[in-house]
Amino acid sequence: MSKASLQFENVSFSYENGHEEKEILNTLSFDVQNGEFVSIIGPSGSGKSTIFKLITGLNQPANGEIFINETNYSNRLGKVGYMPQQDLLMPWRTIIENAALPLEIQGMKKREAYDKVRELLVEFGLNGVEHKYPSELSGGMKQRISFLRTVLSGSNVLLLDEPFSSLDAITRLSMQEWLLTQWQKLKLSILFITHDVDEALFLSDRIFVFTESPVRKFVEVNVPLERPREIRDIHTPAVIEVKEQLIEQLRMGSTQ
Repeated sequence: MSKASLQFENVSFSYENGHEEKEILNTLSFDVQNGEFVSIIGPSGSGKSTIFKLITGLNQPANGEIFINETNYSNRLGKVGYMPQQDLLMPWRTIIENAALPLEIQGMKKREAYDKVRELLVEFGLNGVEHKYPSELSGGMKQRISFLRTVLSGSNVLLLDEPFSSLDAITRLSMQEWLLTQWQKLKLSILFITHDVDEALFLSDRIFVFTESPVRKFVEVNVPLERPREIRDIHTPAVIEVKEQLIEQLRMGSTQ
């Protein structure tokens, strides 16, 4: 039986808004299993990014428990890998220096860190760019480096917050295909935020649809696709039916 890489158990969270509190999550529970790819979709302000902040330890729940690989850490900082919308590569550091940053933070010596990065650059199809600067790379290449840096956090749990939203359509599709290849090779557990229904269907095992505020529960959709899969597979009748259901759920949520 598969174990959970990530669990929320009755988690509640509120932001202070002046003299009032705005409740974002109310006794929310869910899990992500080992090696599973789960996407969250929902309107802006529905609590998606709040969940990431809670998982990374930037925020703490008012109530409930968060488990990473079945452990409830008092300090979750550094326990998961996080990839934001923007690549956040440091423009004054070369690619190898950027990619090695999480290893240096962990205390690894520079030479050892650079050797490890070089090995992965080859695996990630990025060999030959280690001495370039971010400004010399395309958007897709920079996101590959950002993903590599996230992997080097050492965690099997990765949080990806709309990482391809700024890319053009062709590059975005290429990156989606590349991400699936890396995910399957590395056997990672991924929680992925997106506003793109097609992207969620193509990438995910399950999709969580956030429509209510505060979030107490959500609609959970199993993607009816086997793996490996190709982008054309999302145009099959079964997936089109699920897509229509997802869009209807989002429309209902936006009118509440």
